[in-house]
Amino acid sequence: MKVLVIVAHPNLEQSRVNKTWVNRLSQEENITVHHLYAAYPDWNIDVEKEQQLLLEHDRIVFQFPLYWYSTPALLKQWQDVVLTYGWAYGSEGNKLHGKEFVLAISTGGPASSYQAGGYNHYSMSEITRPLQAMANLTGMHFLPSFIVYGVRNLTDEQLQESAEQLVKHITNPLLRLGR
Repeated sequence: MKVLVIVAHPNLEQSRVNKTWVNRLSQEENITVHHLYAAYPDWNIDVEKEQQLLLEHDRIVFQFPLYWYSTPALLKQWQDVVLTYGWAYGSEGNKLHGKEFVLAISTGGPASSYQAGGYNHYSMSEITRPLQAMANLTGMHFLPSFIVYGVRNLTDEQLQESAEQLVKHITNPLLRLGR
C-alpha cells in the first residue's frame, strides 16, 4: 500500500509536533511526504501534478495543525483547485473512488476541550465533518483519524512516541476494518 501524506503547516520549521512527524514519516519506504507550503510558497498549485500524486497512492492522509476549527488555508485552497468536478466528483468524476482517506491532526487543547460541553463545544468528529463530506463526495473511504491533543505539553518522549504511533496508524492495512 502506498501512502501519500499531504502536510499543511504554514511554518513547519517552527512546529515541534508536525516537524517531528514529517521527519519520522520520511524514513518510511512506502510513504510519500508532500509539504504543500514548501511546494507552493506562492500558492500557485500545479493541479495536474497534484492529481497525479493522488492517482499514484492508495491511502491519502491530510496532516495539519487544527487552525480555528479547520485546516490551514493552503490545504483548503488545494481542495478547491485539485478536487475538480469531472475528475474527483460528479457523474464522471471517479478518480479517487475506492481510495482511503485519513486525517492526522495536532491540537493545542486537551481532548476534553473537543467534546460536547467542553471548551470548544464540539467533538473532533463534528469539527472534521466537512473533510468527511469531501471524502464521501469523492468516493474515498474515510478512516479513523489520528489526533494528538495538547501538543504544547508533550514531553520529548511523548512526541517521539506520537510519531511512531502515527506511522503505525496510517500504514495499518486493517485500519479500514476499525482495527
